[in-house]
Amino acid sequence: MGVIGTFVWDVIHGRDRRAVPVEEWGGITYALAALDAALDDDWEIVPLLKVGEDLADRARAFVQTLRHIAPDAELVAVPYPNNRVELRYHDADRRSEYLSGGIPGWTWLGLKPLLEAAQCDALYVNFLSGWELDLETAQLLRAHFAGPIYCDLHMLVMAVQPDGLRVPRPLPDVAAWCGCFDVLQVNEDEMAMMAPDPMRLAATAMAAGVSCLCVTLGPQGAVYVAAPGFVRLADLPSRGGLATGPRGGSGALGALRTARLPAVPARITGDGDPTGCGDVWGATCFSRLLAGDMLEDAMAAALRAASRNVEHRGASGLAAYLRGELHLS
Repeated sequence: MGVIGTFVWDVIHGRDRRAVPVEEWGGITYALAALDAALDDDWEIVPLLKVGEDLADRARAFVQTLRHIAPDAELVAVPYPNNRVELRYHDADRRSEYLSGGIPGWTWLGLKPLLEAAQCDALYVNFLSGWELDLETAQLLRAHFAGPIYCDLHMLVMAVQPDGLRVPRPLPDVAAWCGCFDVLQVNEDEMAMMAPDPMRLAATAMAAGVSCLCVTLGPQGAVYVAAPGFVRLADLPSRGGLATGPRGGSGALGALRTARLPAVPARITGDGDPTGCGDVWGATCFSRLLAGDMLEDAMAAALRAASRNVEHRGASGLAAYLRGELHLS
């Protein structure tokens, strides 16, 4: 599995009751940990990831803790300050983010040879900076890649103000972006930046070729809208060579399916750590879909993993905790 995203060093205020902020890995590390915990043993993780030279050694050390990392995996160190985010929690579900540093996104000229060398069977894309791929590069990626592509849109619907504060922004070219991916993940706030109501977004996504739209709802669980005939990844029509045009679901006619799955309560009292829950959710869901699980079973596994993530502090050691190898004290 190829993974596209961004390493982020987090400074977190207000998550714990201590006066001092917490510093630790964020960004793609939560998804990498969840992939490592949820993938079947016949899958390897190939990071298609850039990292700033200032944090390259730390990022390599984190990646080498993963059991599923490909033995020849290599991060791309670039001469820029790595992305750093200051998170300020206002409550368990709402926070503000201030970004500094900035790793440039991929161009197709830079990404294509890495993708060809990796010979990936599936791709997981998480927009953690918001500019990992521009629309043209995402469209070229979709046109040239035959396997399933899962995308968490995340920061694609956020702009950065001059002081670094991230603020929501409406996403232009929604249908074009949707057409680049097979399974699409958003949360409620992100969804509001893409369409005036959920059904409008679902209709746009399905018409563009998305097979499943997943909306995470925090404590309320998650909702999906699936194209006719789509209940697992095997239902995706095959792609051979250069592909053009949408391929939603299995190509079958019929009604869209939708349902909400409830959240799984965390096994803690008091404050948990919600950082990275959406990343853990999506990475787990895609891992289980790749294992052949039915959609609702994959989502149920994702909800369990997100609940366990609330019980754990940070991304270090998270894979082991999600596997059940570490326990609450």
